Amino acid sequence: MPIKIFSSLVLLLLIQSISLGQNRNKTEVLAAEINAILQAAADNSEIPGAVILVKQGNQEIHKKAYGYISLKGYDQQTLANPEKTSVEHLYDIASLTKVIGTTTSIMLLVDKGLINIEDPVAKYIKGFDTPEKNKITIKHLLTHTSGLYEWYPLYYFSNDKHEVYKLIDDLALKYPVGIGRHYSDLGFIVLGEIVEIVSKLSLEQFMDQHIFKPLRMEHTMFNPVKNGSELRIAATSHGNPYERRMVSDSALGFAIDSINPNQWDGWRKYTLKGEVNDGNAWYANNGVSGHAGLFSTVSDLQKVVDMLRHKGQVGNLQFISEKTINLFLTQDKFKNGLGWVMDTSSSFMKNAPKGSYGHTGFTGTSIAVIPQYDISVVLLVNRQNMGLLPNQTYYNLNKIRAQIFKAVMDYCTHK
Repeated sequence: MPIKIFSSLVLLLLIQSISLGQNRNKTEVLAAEINAILQAAADNSEIPGAVILVKQGNQEIHKKAYGYISLKGYDQQTLANPEKTSVEHLYDIASLTKVIGTTTSIMLLVDKGLINIEDPVAKYIKGFDTPEKNKITIKHLLTHTSGLYEWYPLYYFSNDKHEVYKLIDDLALKYPVGIGRHYSDLGFIVLGEIVEIVSKLSLEQFMDQHIFKPLRMEHTMFNPVKNGSELRIAATSHGNPYERRMVSDSALGFAIDSINPNQWDGWRKYTLKGEVNDGNAWYANNGVSGHAGLFSTVSDLQKVVDMLRHKGQVGNLQFISEKTINLFLTQDKFKNGLGWVMDTSSSFMKNAPKGSYGHTGFTGTSIAVIPQYDISVVLLVNRQNMGLLPNQTYYNLNKIRAQIFKAVMDYCTHK
């Protein structure tokens, strides 16, 4: 072999070796930073435990579990032998249900031409065919601009989903349609109803048949205790103490004058494990709803994230068209997409590049995706298991989320 060619090959191999070493060093630094953040939070009993998955391209660059799946009992005493968290544990993903389940369901229906985001809701739900609500579209529901209440204790009046749907039909709007963004659980309950009406399947059946099975999300489901008692599940709250406050404490801004907090008393009095924390999902909708109710693992959630990152492509299958993906992940005037949050002032994706998106869940879950760097962060925390703080709220994860996201951004930008 000529000396020049040999020298070139040696130089190329040397450059590749240096590059691999630098990448490995970067990954080790990121892992160390995330370890320090989450282990400190667990060691300081700020959270019981956590699972995180950071993936770039096709590589899982950090996947790890921390702490315990349950640290406190219903009596608020620390458990004698808490079970360690693993990356296989299911978590109550709370409002990630809105994007992983319901938004993806709506995307599929749009992609098949069965609905249009500009369709009035009244086209599908007769109860919306009123002077007050007939201008509400599917897009308004997806962007939280429908004017519906953010939250309402529907279980005070019914534990049947069809009655719940009618309750929302009859409920007056709280805000003008399309004027402002008011994050609404009720809007996503209505989206779940639309999925059922159009598909002629229950919401649970539709998601299972059209999302979870095709994407091989074997550990994503509603009501996991009913569907697989052998599954390992992280515990959440001890009853619903914060939601009781929402009904009775006007300082939180959710209490409704016409509702007597004592007119219903079906509150759970035990630690929740495999039962959705959200009251409207559990008490009013038997664990299945468009706004909350799903349980999942980091690996399963990553499958939806990967589908979105790859513009709807899953292997050789075009699961959802690129056109529909782009429609849902285009920022609107409120700095958000359809279903997905795209406002980069949010702590879980602070100062992210344009086009980034994600969502959070009340139990302590979050997803952040940065297309510019082809990287994503899935974080699952069961913060409620530590109980309410002295100020009667749960531990705020914003600091942890912001620290982790900054570490990931530094990794991406070589800082």
